[in-house]
Amino acid sequence: MRVLIAPDAFAGTLSAPEAARAIAEGWQRYAVDDVVTLAPMADGGPGFVDVLNTALDGELDSVVVRGPLSDDVPVTVLHVGDTAYVESAQACGLHLVDSPDALRSSTYGVGQAIAAAVDRGARKVVIGLGGSATNDGGAGMLAALGATADKQLDAGPEGLDGIAAADLGPARARLDGVEVVIAADVDVSLLGMFGATKTFGPQKGLSEPDIIRVDGILDQWVVATCGSTPAERRPADAKGAGAAGGLGFALMLLGGNVVSGIDLVTDAVGLTELAKTHDLVVTGEGTYDFSSRSGKAVYGVATVAAAAARPCIVLAGQVSVASREMRAMGVESAYAVADLVGVEAAMGVPSDSLATLAERVARTWSPRRQD
Repeated sequence: MRVLIAPDAFAGTLSAPEAARAIAEGWQRYAVDDVVTLAPMADGGPGFVDVLNTALDGELDSVVVRGPLSDDVPVTVLHVGDTAYVESAQACGLHLVDSPDALRSSTYGVGQAIAAAVDRGARKVVIGLGGSATNDGGAGMLAALGATADKQLDAGPEGLDGIAAADLGPARARLDGVEVVIAADVDVSLLGMFGATKTFGPQKGLSEPDIIRVDGILDQWVVATCGSTPAERRPADAKGAGAAGGLGFALMLLGGNVVSGIDLVTDAVGLTELAKTHDLVVTGEGTYDFSSRSGKAVYGVATVAAAAARPCIVLAGQVSVASREMRAMGVESAYAVADLVGVEAAMGVPSDSLATLAERVARTWSPRRQD
C-alpha cells in the first residue's frame, strides 16, 4: 500500500515536517511494508516558508523585524530567482505572544520583511497569511512601507480609533514595479458577522465588547483608505481581505492579488501528481473544525485527494467536525490525538502522541501487517 502523508503544522506543537515524520513513524510501526511519502503542507500560515524551501530551489535570507508587540523577532525570507516568499506569521504570529492582545498587536514587522525582500531585488513578493496575533487591518504593515495617517498606524486597532485620513502613496511607491501576491489561508472578508474580527478575534484575545469595538474601528480604517461608497469599499468585502486580521485587505490596497495559499503550496510540492500515485492520503492539523473549510490545508489536501479518487483521512490534535460535515469536506474519517492519549499528553509529548495515533489508525486502513 502506498500512503501519502501531507499534514499542515500542528499549531503550537509540531511543524508540518515534524508532524509528517511522526505520522510516518507511527504508521510503519504497524504497516512495516507500506510505502510512505512525506509531503508537508502549509496554507499560507505558519510553516509556509519552511515547506516551500523544501520544495523549491531557493536561498534563505534572515532579517530581524518588529514583532506583534514590538519585541524584535527573526524572519526568514525565501528567494527563488526574482521572487521572494514572506511568511507573515514569522513577524506577527500568535505563537510569538504569551498572552494575545489583538487590540495593540501590529503587522509592522511584515512590512519590514517585505521591504527587505524588495531591497534585495525581488520583483515579485508572495506573502503567506495566516496564524496571526494581529487584527489591525494591515495598518502596521503599510506604516513600515511608508504610509502615514492622522492616527498611529503601528499600534494595533486601538491606535487607529478615530482615524479620518491616510496617505498610502509612499507605500505604493515603495512597491512600484513589484508584483504582490497574497497567499491567504482563509477566504473571509474584513468586516461583519463573518469577517476577520468576529471569526478569529476570540483566539486573539478579543472579548465580545472588544470585537464590536474593533470591527467599528476597522470600518473607520476602510473609509479612511478607500472611501464610504459601496463601490469604494469593495476591497473590504473581497474574499481573503480578512486573512491575518485584515492584512489581506491592506495588501489589496497595494495592488496585491489574492490566491489560495494551499493551492499555491499544492502546485509547488506537486501534490496533485503525488496523490494519483498513492492509495491513501493522510493529512492533519492541530484542530480540525468547521473553519478548516475556509481555505485551510486539510480541506485543500482533501480536495486534491478527491480529484484523484483517493480516500483521505485526517489525524488531528482535536476533532470537532461531525461525520456529515467531514464528508462534505471530502474526508472519510478523522481521528483525534486527544481522544486517544488525552489533551495533556497531546500537548506535552506531541510527536510521540501523534505517532501512537498513526499506529492505531494504520490498523484500520492498512490491509494487513506483513511480517
